Amino acid sequence: MGTAITYQRPDGQTASGYLAEPIHPTDAPGIVVIQEWWGLNEQIRGVADRLAQAGYRALVPDLYRGQLTVEAEEAHHLMSALNFGDAASQDIRGAVLHLKQTGTAGAKVGITGFCMGGALTLLSLCATPEADAGVVWYGCPPLEYIDAAKLKAPLLGHWATQDEFFPIATVDALEAKLRAAHVNFAFHRYLAHHAFANETAVGPGRIPATQFDPVWAQQAWDRTLRFFGKWLG
Repeated sequence: MGTAITYQRPDGQTASGYLAEPIHPTDAPGIVVIQEWWGLNEQIRGVADRLAQAGYRALVPDLYRGQLTVEAEEAHHLMSALNFGDAASQDIRGAVLHLKQTGTAGAKVGITGFCMGGALTLLSLCATPEADAGVVWYGCPPLEYIDAAKLKAPLLGHWATQDEFFPIATVDALEAKLRAAHVNFAFHRYLAHHAFANETAVGPGRIPATQFDPVWAQQAWDRTLRFFGKWLG
């Protein structure tokens, strides 16, 4: 179990989040985990806990300032009201800096996020030169907002070929843009639907066109941990 914390943004304002620590936090690298459009809920805290069990200090910024929902319409409203540029350059970059400043000197920090958090992962990597690696899960902003020349950290991407929210054609275009900028990246495509790694996307209560797939989710997690192990230590 993690704890609620506050930390400073680059602009000096205070942000809050959920920090999960490994059993042996000394010398542990860090990962900033970015929420889906629901907010800082139990599921995304569970992602941080999972990373902590794997040996990482995992911090989830509370981008909605305490608000969260289980209703898709309200989630869309919250996401639409979010200033993505501010979230990427202040809340998320601030979380990266916090993990670096409170960790052992030289400890590396990565960024990962899902759906809306995947889009913010890409934006944050462009806005956070201090980040050491990133993993994006089925989420992408409009390509014109990605300054690929500023994306210096190694990047891993997990994409669903049946995704109706982020069509695979957009992923192809993103891939071409990153390749043209000589970004160090690798993308994996899964025969799956959106949110295939979210264990709550099951049953009649799930959003249509989303579906948890435990097989693909495990493969993507295995790849993620190998990737972070390589680049963060």
